[in-house]
Amino acid sequence: MTAVLVINSGSSSFKYQLIEMDAETTLARGLVESIGADESHIVHDVIDDDGAAESFEQTTQIPDHTAGFTAMLDAFADHGPSLAQHPPVAIGHRVVHGGARFFEPTVITNLVKINIQDLSELAPLHNPANVEGITAAQQTFGDVPHVAVFDTAFHQTLPPEAFTYALDADTAKRHRVRKYGFHGTSHKFVSEEAARFLDRDNAALNQIVLHLGNGASMTAVRGGESIDTSMGLTPLEGLVMGTRTGDIDPAVVFHLHRRADMGVAELDELFNTKSGIYGLSGLQDMRDLTEQANAGNEAARTALDVYVHRLKQYLGGYVFQLGRVDTIAFTAGIGENSAQVRAETLAGLENFGVKMDAARNERRSRGIRVISADDSTVTVLVVPTNEELEIARQTLSAV
Repeated sequence: MTAVLVINSGSSSFKYQLIEMDAETTLARGLVESIGADESHIVHDVIDDDGAAESFEQTTQIPDHTAGFTAMLDAFADHGPSLAQHPPVAIGHRVVHGGARFFEPTVITNLVKINIQDLSELAPLHNPANVEGITAAQQTFGDVPHVAVFDTAFHQTLPPEAFTYALDADTAKRHRVRKYGFHGTSHKFVSEEAARFLDRDNAALNQIVLHLGNGASMTAVRGGESIDTSMGLTPLEGLVMGTRTGDIDPAVVFHLHRRADMGVAELDELFNTKSGIYGLSGLQDMRDLTEQANAGNEAARTALDVYVHRLKQYLGGYVFQLGRVDTIAFTAGIGENSAQVRAETLAGLENFGVKMDAARNERRSRGIRVISADDSTVTVLVVPTNEELEIARQTLSAV
């Protein structure tokens, strides 16, 4: 068997999955969190042949990421599966920002780590943690290659007119200001799975992928390549999200600075963690929001309307960018599970060839499913994303 261990490292936690690549099945997954705190928590799930998970939990003290990886190895040894029987041939690392330097999965060298660290100014909350996880993993798994898979890489195919901001060109170049896009592994995975499910040549398809979770983005995909995407220099641009504003007049920053005396740090926190659905309604979970909106809560209804309005705005823009749309795919937590969001987003688009089947839309399933009507010109899909599997695939391709 060929196994790949996928690592998604944060500043005080990391998630992992051991994936057997011959059958592309997850053997185990886990989370090590609150690293460096007085009490750290470990969850280790062993997955059986039917996909059911047996969960093991432990509370202990883990001072750093290296100790966290040791705890992960102990969990494998104590609960399985055996890493001796499923030795990873490579370790795949999710790295959030690759800037304009990395456009494919990259075997990690010291120079690559330096470049990832250098790009931390574009992702200060993520890239330093990614590097820390890589270093700790290399100490634990020193005899296998480590591969960086970048969230931004799929969007390196954006044409200049899509990634260039109308900012003074010298300033933009000096400070690396341009659209980079995010959720690339998810958009790539979903667009390829959609083509496979429909038994269509991905190179001939025009698709729009809506990755709707607490963070949300939309991508126009032509022939398997990203030609436009909603997130920009940072994940703040674009759609309304759980706690992020998405698109907003830049002059709001100046206005709040002058009128409310708000500084950079305060504005950063406001736009990223206190706005979006939460800022409009006091709610963050889409299930709570739709329930409250349907019950007559005016703030919740307004928040949902704003959310859907922005989705329609980007959807319409990408239809015209592509010229022809073959599929629209919903994915991630909200995209996969909220029939109401899907229905409201696509309501009234029959003249554009989008016809929903209400019963199909309401039906729940673990796998890919069609939710459009048989006579819909555009095929609408729900495609469960699997970013870890996509990282594992790319890791294996790199080694």
